[in-house]
This record gives sequence, structure tokens and C-alpha cells, in this order.
Amino acid sequence: MDKHLFLFGSGPPFTPRMAEQFANIASAKTGPIAVLFIEREGWRDFMPTYTKPVKDFGPDDYEYLPLPSTPIEKVVQSISRCSGIIVGGGVTNLYADFIVETAIADAIKERFHSGIPYAGFSAGALISPANCVISPKDNETKSFQSRKGLGLVSDLVIAVHFSQWEDEGHLRNAANKLPGCTYYGIDERNGIYLKNGKLQDKEGEGIYQLEVPIGVPVTSRFLLKFVERPVQ
Repeated sequence: MDKHLFLFGSGPPFTPRMAEQFANIASAKTGPIAVLFIEREGWRDFMPTYTKPVKDFGPDDYEYLPLPSTPIEKVVQSISRCSGIIVGGGVTNLYADFIVETAIADAIKERFHSGIPYAGFSAGALISPANCVISPKDNETKSFQSRKGLGLVSDLVIAVHFSQWEDEGHLRNAANKLPGCTYYGIDERNGIYLKNGKLQDKEGEGIYQLEVPIGVPVTSRFLLKFVERPVQ
């Protein structure tokens, strides 16, 4: 079964082509699209920012799952019958606390491996790989953090809000601490689509890859380069 992972460098909305691709995959499944996010005041008014770009291509059934107020049992049940999963942005450590290493994570992984598409925005993107790497600009201690992620893809490290946070140094630090991975920096309003763990498509001109020769420490000699859009 093909596995579909959409990762964005900021909060919603979807980029246009990624919205269409996500919608097409979800439309082939049954059930509502599950939207998980950390609850905040006025969240209902914000939900169309997530859903409208996808609705424009067909899917119009969504189930909103604010955390932590929604019981875990209800979240798990909703995910078990969903046609797509959207995980929002915000404080990354909160998303990791309430999703990773819980029954919610197990439900997400089961559905993801059955072909249900997953779209993560900022924090939702950061928790998706095996290693959830958190920028000093994204936590209270202002330090580099690495914690367990969902493991939807292995050997991948990403940095979000990349140019906006000037996080090249953070991505290089991550490469030194977690060698042997692929390293992407994703700008705001940019996204990548991984199919079966491999880059399938990207949207936006702010997608960067850190090229790291095997066995060589990451230094300023190795520059970031744009990832070209793969030939379809």
C-alpha cells in the first residue's frame, strides 16, 4: 500500500497543488478527514483555513479533534475510520506530548500505513518523522531539542519556517547530532510530498536540502541548495 506524507513549513493553508493531490488520495477512501490540533480560543473560525483548499477539490466531510479536550478514545475512533489526517501547527512540544507515544499515534500509524494521507503543518510536520527535531526558536528553553516522533518516515530531519527563522544553523546542528539522514529546510507557504518515504513533489521555491557527504562533519563548506521539482 502506498504511503502519502505532506509536510508544510508553516501553518495552513495547503499550497494549491498539494491540496489537490491530498484531496485526490483522500477521495479514494471512505470516511471524514480527521483534523487534529491543539485547542485555542476561536478555533472553529480558523478551521476553514485548513479545509477550504481541500474542499475545493471535492472532500467535504471533516471531523475536528481539538486536543487535549477531546477524549483519546474518541480521537482514536475517529482516526480509525477517516479518509485523511491533518495535523495542525502551534507549539511543537505540545503536539508531541499529546500525540506521540499515545494511542493516538498508534491509530495514525495504522491508518497511514493503510494508504490514508497525512498532512502536517509546522508542528504537525515536525512530529511526523522518527526524529522530531525542535528549533531553539520553538521551545521555552531556547535550545536544540530532539525527541521521538511518529515514525511515519525514517532517516528524515526537517526544519520549518526555515528562511523566516534563519534556521540554517539549526539544520546543520541537527545533521551533526543525527547523521545519516536526509535534511530539508521548508519555508513558510511551501510544502513537500513524500510517497513511500521518497520525495515525489514540492511546491514553492523555498525548499532546501542540506548536502552532507558521508563521513564528513557538517561545516560551512557545504551549502544548502534548492531541491528541484522531480520530473513527473
